[in-house]
Amino acid sequence: MDQLISNLSLGLEIAFTFNNLIFLALGVSVGMVVGIFPGFGPAAGIAILIPMTFGMEPTTAIIMLSGIYYGSMYGGTITSILINTPGESATVASTLDGYPLAQKGRAGPALVMQAIASFFGGTVGVILICAFAPSLAKFASMFGPSEYFLIVMLGLMLLTAMMGDNLIKGIISALLGFAVAMVGVDAISGSQRYTFGSPELIGGIYFVPVAIGLFGIGELLNCVYIGQHHRVNKRIKFSFRSKDFWPTLKDMMESKITVIRGSIIGFIAGVLPGSGATIGSIIAYSVEKKVAKNPQDFGQGEMRGLVAPESANNAASAGAMVPLISLGIPGSGATAVLLGALMMWGLQPGPLLIEEQPNFVWGLVGSMYLGNLMLIAINILAIPIFVKFLDIPYRLVIPVIIILCVVGTFALHSSIIETWILLVSGLVGFGMKRFGYSPAATVLALVLGAMAENTLLQVLIIGDGSLMPLIDRPISLALVSIISLIFIVSFGVSIMKRRKRSV
Repeated sequence: MDQLISNLSLGLEIAFTFNNLIFLALGVSVGMVVGIFPGFGPAAGIAILIPMTFGMEPTTAIIMLSGIYYGSMYGGTITSILINTPGESATVASTLDGYPLAQKGRAGPALVMQAIASFFGGTVGVILICAFAPSLAKFASMFGPSEYFLIVMLGLMLLTAMMGDNLIKGIISALLGFAVAMVGVDAISGSQRYTFGSPELIGGIYFVPVAIGLFGIGELLNCVYIGQHHRVNKRIKFSFRSKDFWPTLKDMMESKITVIRGSIIGFIAGVLPGSGATIGSIIAYSVEKKVAKNPQDFGQGEMRGLVAPESANNAASAGAMVPLISLGIPGSGATAVLLGALMMWGLQPGPLLIEEQPNFVWGLVGSMYLGNLMLIAINILAIPIFVKFLDIPYRLVIPVIIILCVVGTFALHSSIIETWILLVSGLVGFGMKRFGYSPAATVLALVLGAMAENTLLQVLIIGDGSLMPLIDRPISLALVSIISLIFIVSFGVSIMKRRKRSV
């Protein structure tokens, strides 16, 4: 405890200087905008602003760039709630209950709760970094391809929580995502798969145009089809004094354990390189649905279904700093760009960084807490502006959203093919919406499918064609046991439900 307080105090002292606070505020503000803009992503925002850091102190520069990273997590949920468009795979789970809440006229409470959950998750992440960073880095270094494959398998098993009531249609949705993940180059033979001779598809299909198309464009087309003129069922009162603006006491009480559970799950997922916020948010949502007394309400506008992934993805963004700083291992595109920025400033991530540069490390960690304070204030104060957007008629909103989606997708890699993928995904998303399939399962299977294939191939190479490496090590054996237990329990519960229905 003394070490935790000492580390956090040092970090806050370093972060709480005029220059650091100014550039921290700039970073988190840019991060929010980056998150709100569909498809742009924190990696692109960090890369674009790196030249601005020339001439700064290294600590100040990395504080600003890190602010973009975790600030984007806040912004990404705003579009997930208001227009059903996640800009990052980590916020896909937030659309499942966030958007239905907005449709029920509870956009204000949903945005307040996502800000509170995000702040709590980020704060828990900061505390856990201060307390356990060296030990957690050592634990993460013990993970190999077998462990990563099993973590991905765990995430894939939990996709069932996002598949809705019709499991068959959910499985078909996930298989579609796996099929799209196969596009690119075979890792063993080097031969092209389903690229149709296009050099732009050699690297595979990026999830962002698919996600924006399935969720954003698909939702717009569906609303046009059903003749919906406004996105909400009742007009929102914008006064901070209005009871309709704030979450209810019931929302708070029901979510108090959810936010703790989601934060811990997210942080652990963030510490494991290659796992990160996407799997953390999936697991947090799935766990919450499994333990809930009313799982049928999830996906219909259940506040806990928003709080769980939100606390998880922000805790994961804090957890991702552990392998980045302690091992020099980035877990995502954004942390890879941050790694490049660290090395550009002559800071070599690794086990010695905490000992040799304690002021930098704990200053960065302290700034994350202050950044989360800034973000919760900005988010809540700006909610009347965000929610006002819901009263704009669809005939005015649709062209703007489509332009934003197209521009955001094209800006990723300046690719016309990705823009076409966006539009085709929009048509597919409209069909899935109409016939009860799960866009969330498709997008997450696309993300996890590629990870599963790569790690499985590594396991097979290590085992010379055998799957024995999956049970050769204590950690992987424990993960196999957990997955088997989940499968057995889920199978048993489904049998019991069938028997009850037949009685």
